[in-house]
Amino acid sequence: MPATATTMKVTPDDENEVHDVLAFRDPGNCHVTPVAQFPAEIALAVTDALRHLVQSAHRSPAATTVNSDGITRAQTFEEGDVYMLAAPYSGYEADRYLMDFYDVTDRDICSRMHLHTGLRFVRMMTGPDTRIRVSSLAPIRVTDVDGVTTFLPDRFTDDHPDVPAGHHRTRYNLIVPPNSWADMQVPRGVSHQFNAHGPHAVIDSVHPEESIETFRERMTGYKMMAQTIFLADEQPASDSCTLT
Repeated sequence: MPATATTMKVTPDDENEVHDVLAFRDPGNCHVTPVAQFPAEIALAVTDALRHLVQSAHRSPAATTVNSDGITRAQTFEEGDVYMLAAPYSGYEADRYLMDFYDVTDRDICSRMHLHTGLRFVRMMTGPDTRIRVSSLAPIRVTDVDGVTTFLPDRFTDDHPDVPAGHHRTRYNLIVPPNSWADMQVPRGVSHQFNAHGPHAVIDSVHPEESIETFRERMTGYKMMAQTIFLADEQPASDSCTLT
């Protein structure tokens, strides 16, 4: 089925649809708001508790099979294992996920640059000896309110590695430091990429358009990977998302 002016997917239920990275242009920017930093023992307790919840879900038959609403609560993404804490229902189009990040250094593989068919709100949480590298093909805006913002994440640019030979695209990067919370607003269709370095990284993600985008893209059900469009054919090795 061809895409229309209001849809983004070419094939609605394709869980590995790849668009041309050279032709892609971001319609907006991700915005990151630093929230707080914590003593290491507090950050560890929070991230471990949330990671444990996700892993418990992945061992649960009830969470790993389709329920009466057609939803499988425990899912797997490129960046990590996921559990749907709150599902959408009639009259309430949003849902909420927890993600237990993979450590890219352990797996020697990075996630791909991608975009979503609906907007996202993401809280990134790190524990000791753990950082999250956030990347986009558009500059990442950072909220800095005088007298309120307690830390500013490091930012830098590099050459996006997943482009055809002889071509160039700038990649914009931001680092969430250890023992920190940072929120990110991801508009619909804006490129982004998460890679965790270290074992204690969690995302708490709210998807306010879950039911709407499923209908808009003409998907057959709540398939989160089908709401993702990739900008690379394969996941690259970990040297493409290293930290210094």
